[in-house]
Amino acid sequence: MIKGNFIDNLPKVYGIYTGGFLAFIIIMSIGEQMGMTSKAIGICFVAFTVAIYAIIGYLSRTAQADAYYVAGRQVPTVFNGMATAADWMSGASFVAMAGGIYFKGYGYMALLVGWTGGYVLVASLLAPYLRKFGCYTVPDFIGTRYGGNLSRFMAVVVLTVASFTYVTAQINATGTIASVALDIPFQYAVYVGLISILLCSMLGGMRGVTWTQVAQYIVLIIAYLLPVFWISNKMGAGFFPHFMLADEVSRIAELEAQFGFVKNSAENLKEVPKGLAGITKAHSAVNATPWAFISLALAMMMGTASLPHVMMRYFTTPSVKAARKSVGWSLFFIFLLYSSAPMLATLSKLSLIDPSLPTGIIGKSITEVQAIDWYQNWNQANLMFVSDFNGNGTLELNEFFMGGKAVVLATPEIAGLPYVISGLVAAGGMAAAMSTADGLILAIANAISHDVYYKIIDPKAETAKRLVVARVLLVVIGFAGATIAALEIQGILGSVIWAFDFAMSGLFFPLVLGVWWKRANKEGAIAGMFLGLVSGAAYLVWVRTGGSGFLGITQLTFGIFGSAVSLVSMVVVSLMTSAPNAATQRMVDEVRVPSGRSIIGKQ
Repeated sequence: MIKGNFIDNLPKVYGIYTGGFLAFIIIMSIGEQMGMTSKAIGICFVAFTVAIYAIIGYLSRTAQADAYYVAGRQVPTVFNGMATAADWMSGASFVAMAGGIYFKGYGYMALLVGWTGGYVLVASLLAPYLRKFGCYTVPDFIGTRYGGNLSRFMAVVVLTVASFTYVTAQINATGTIASVALDIPFQYAVYVGLISILLCSMLGGMRGVTWTQVAQYIVLIIAYLLPVFWISNKMGAGFFPHFMLADEVSRIAELEAQFGFVKNSAENLKEVPKGLAGITKAHSAVNATPWAFISLALAMMMGTASLPHVMMRYFTTPSVKAARKSVGWSLFFIFLLYSSAPMLATLSKLSLIDPSLPTGIIGKSITEVQAIDWYQNWNQANLMFVSDFNGNGTLELNEFFMGGKAVVLATPEIAGLPYVISGLVAAGGMAAAMSTADGLILAIANAISHDVYYKIIDPKAETAKRLVVARVLLVVIGFAGATIAALEIQGILGSVIWAFDFAMSGLFFPLVLGVWWKRANKEGAIAGMFLGLVSGAAYLVWVRTGGSGFLGITQLTFGIFGSAVSLVSMVVVSLMTSAPNAATQRMVDEVRVPSGRSIIGKQ
């Protein structure tokens, strides 16, 4: 029996939870040995973990504004680091990152550099100071720092565009996993994923999301690391494969040279289902130039420091000092997964193309490959495809195609691990996508309910009414996100990168200059947010519709263009208009002292 304050008992509570989850994995393993079907195992993993999250969300229900918006500012640093890591390690990080490296080469590690490096910007430029400010949301900071409803509203617009783009990718990921685990069409599975997401955040807001995200982090990190270590040990790459990455990459290069690459004709590629890609070289042309790598990493760094759902996590800590420590713990917990993504991509490719391994398929007959159980399962899910283009009956390197989402999800099966590990990975991917989607939907709903409804439309609204509005918005935004996700307009990784670009286009410099430049004023912030977002979006549309772009800025880095316009317009307009009043400038001076009491206190 656990007695005393819940916060004080957090290590014990989550220790018991972790032990229970490991016991569940063992039970599923026993069930598999006794003949339990793979479909039943997949359903049990997804259903069990989602049920746990729902229970945590229900137990965390609250009718207090402070608890709903910022978890009562009581979250300890280590647990806030875990929650932030879960919030951060989205379906893109869990499901799509290794796939991006697998297909596009190690140039895609610019994403890892940028996303991790972004937390250096968060720690040094923003998190402690926004926590010192004492706001509930990012638009709350913008509106109070610069003054006026228009600046607050523009921040909500940028937040909504970036976060909604991001959330569609997460619902896409939950839909992919639910469709495979539950054997239902993707178009329906996205709504199953949505219901799971809303169960965590509807009643408890940030408090419910926080404690759910800690639980989700435990699931997703076990689910990601266990297969990596197991597969590596089974393949002879060592129990801790990260130190062997260079050797394994060299082995892949040798095999690719041995098999040779034959470029598929346009006619051949017509046979390949939409969204699938062929195996490409480990060192592809992606980000082959220094500027291409640096620009993508830079965009992801600035985007990280602009995303509202990331900033919101640091509003929940007890103090300014705790906010800074929390960033350090976030980086540690994120590192555990990010350092393993390149290794997983490498092991997955080796499992398929190394003929010395029992799992290798290149060089085998087409009919033999098509008869493999894991191929049939993922082919039915439209995530794998083989075809005998040259008619010799043997599978060549350019005749196997796979969806990026399948790299993480299918690798345990391909490597011959017990199916219970595949069920575990599905549960981990679901946890990753749900945790981020929870934070994103909550960020949008809270911004609209607090900054538009309460601060602009009805400043006298009672707390109960404000929370009803926030919960209704959760459902509406979630449903809209699921509907867009079902259309599969963009892949998971592409949508996530766009979200970072949108966020940095409109919010990076208004946030940074709001802390570090007293002369920045309302007119400058409005111009920076509006022109940055519009110019960034226009550049994306131009490149997507055939424009050649310039200075090496692509559709994946359009935020560099948008943020440059934002900076110039913000500085020019601020200098052309009146300086902020003395009270505002004193407030900015006080914000930059990373200690002491919050400036605006309770809302």
